[in-house]
Amino acid sequence: MIIGVPREVAVNERRAALTPPVAEGLVERGFDVLVSAGTGDEAGWSNTEYRDAGCEVVDDRGAVFDRSDVIFQVRGLGASPEAEPDQYDEEQIVIGLLGPYELEDELETLAERNVTAFALELIPRISRAQSMDALSSMASVGGYKAALVAAEELPKLFPMQMTAAGTVRPADVFVVGAGVAGLQAIATADRLGANVRAYDIRPEVKEEVESLGAEFVELDLETDDTSDEEGHAREQDEEFYRKQREMMNRVIADSDVVITTAAVPGRPSPELVTNEMIEGMERGSVIVDLAAEGGGNCEPTQADETVTYEGVTVFGPTNLPGTVSRTTSRLYANNVTNFLDNLLEDDELTIDTADEIVDATMLTHDGTIRNPHEQPDEEDDEEAEDESDEAEPDEDEETTVEATDDE
Repeated sequence: MIIGVPREVAVNERRAALTPPVAEGLVERGFDVLVSAGTGDEAGWSNTEYRDAGCEVVDDRGAVFDRSDVIFQVRGLGASPEAEPDQYDEEQIVIGLLGPYELEDELETLAERNVTAFALELIPRISRAQSMDALSSMASVGGYKAALVAAEELPKLFPMQMTAAGTVRPADVFVVGAGVAGLQAIATADRLGANVRAYDIRPEVKEEVESLGAEFVELDLETDDTSDEEGHAREQDEEFYRKQREMMNRVIADSDVVITTAAVPGRPSPELVTNEMIEGMERGSVIVDLAAEGGGNCEPTQADETVTYEGVTVFGPTNLPGTVSRTTSRLYANNVTNFLDNLLEDDELTIDTADEIVDATMLTHDGTIRNPHEQPDEEDDEEAEDESDEAEPDEDEETTVEATDDE
């Protein structure tokens, strides 16, 4: 079996779908790994390192699609405007972040070519799938980096300092959303010494927030139906969000930094922070909106732009994990490899459509379009969630990350 890794072509995408240490493990198991030249350049992996790991490196990116049985990608199809569905070969298997909510005619092309496509955005929130959950891996890094971006831009120190020249009080950081990205933002801001508060529409996450050293902000709102049976936040109606915005006014006005993370898969992000709220913040304050790809949680947010509104700097990054490409490539490589392992039996491909993970992520197979994310029983139950508000990893999940990386 040939596993192909084409160089990423999406704008500003620096991650690689496979790193040399993980590729070496695949080669040792008897797989052939074909990598297009330059795949790891932006993540610090040279072509020589891929060759030393046993991979074949080719200059022609198209040859990877032509020759491979399985394709690993970071961003393909709907997740990359530059992607072409007809580049995939007959009966090929494609695994990656494929932007399933953006796909329409592309799926017909894949079905016609008998391509089996798996979108990692649709990984179910079950324990068995945690090692494959790319959105959680990336969201954790995104939350970490959001706190660093804010600390870099804020014209104040995050930690308290007592000096001969006077006492410097800690910065006040408010994190909206306590899923994977939000919790990591909380933990990072706390480690940097800030005074951290956080809010989530799910009251049951209060304990997690407080365990990280932050204060949980409780708003006087009806929260009986804010989470589903798995504990993930549900999307609320506009009246709920209106009341929520009113109650958040005072907290935001007292904050030096606001980090927002509330996103709804396949739908616009809820607007939680209005211009009026921002006007109450001090000049020089900072907002990092991790929901910018869906339009943002903040009224002035522009995707991949930095906006200044009434003296407040508003960041709208859509790919913070890509700015930490060495680490995120390592994590992602483990995610896709673990997903492939779930499709194998004695290192032979065995696609079991009855498997919960396969069924949830498969977009096309055997000439048929499946569209699992558009099932009628799910359309009315969209989840409002942190950048990726996946199930929290088990304490021992770190064991799934290969220790051969030299970071």
